[in-house]
Amino acid sequence: MAEIVESGGGDEKGGKKRPKKGSARIDMTPMVDLGFLLLTFFVLTSTFAKPKVMSLTYPAKEESPEPPKKVKNGMTFLVSDDRVFYYTGEFYAAGNTKGEAPTELTETNFGPDGIRKLLQEKNTYVLNKITELQGKLNRKQISDSIYKKQLIEAKGAKEALKVLVKTDMKAKTRNFIDVIDELYINQIGVIAPVDITKSEQALLDEKLKQ
Repeated sequence: MAEIVESGGGDEKGGKKRPKKGSARIDMTPMVDLGFLLLTFFVLTSTFAKPKVMSLTYPAKEESPEPPKKVKNGMTFLVSDDRVFYYTGEFYAAGNTKGEAPTELTETNFGPDGIRKLLQEKNTYVLNKITELQGKLNRKQISDSIYKKQLIEAKGAKEALKVLVKTDMKAKTRNFIDVIDELYINQIGVIAPVDITKSEQALLDEKLKQ
């Protein structure tokens, strides 16, 4: 608030009354109050950065488990020390009672020509569906809420790829994170980190020796 402080003489000279001189003094108290009000306003209305997390789907434990159903469009990654192997479908050990051919592990790598290319080939249903939905969204044929709903349905469809990730005691944290990142990039909807079985570990140990 500005105040006028009078100063100077008011004597007369030559028969004329001289005007009194004044000096201005600015009171900064209201400005400080305004500053605190603006600071409070921005603190209460600002949106702070939220940590980005990735949702993982863990298999639920059932009280009365039913016989396991055959997994369709399933893939399992076995991660060890800077190496990663995979197999598709169910795992069958050598000499299994079902008479199925034993599972064979195929090695890949963490680069763009490895896991990423592999997932793109196996998850074509979801990737094509996403392209279709994005086209409809850009043409305003569907709303954003419908797009998100149909995207979730596409990732959970029976035609979509489901992935299990298993690590042994030699696996490094960055190996696991690299696999999860690639799964996220390729829009894998069902991701389940589970424990490696003894049969899988034995087969993995044989591959690591080669």
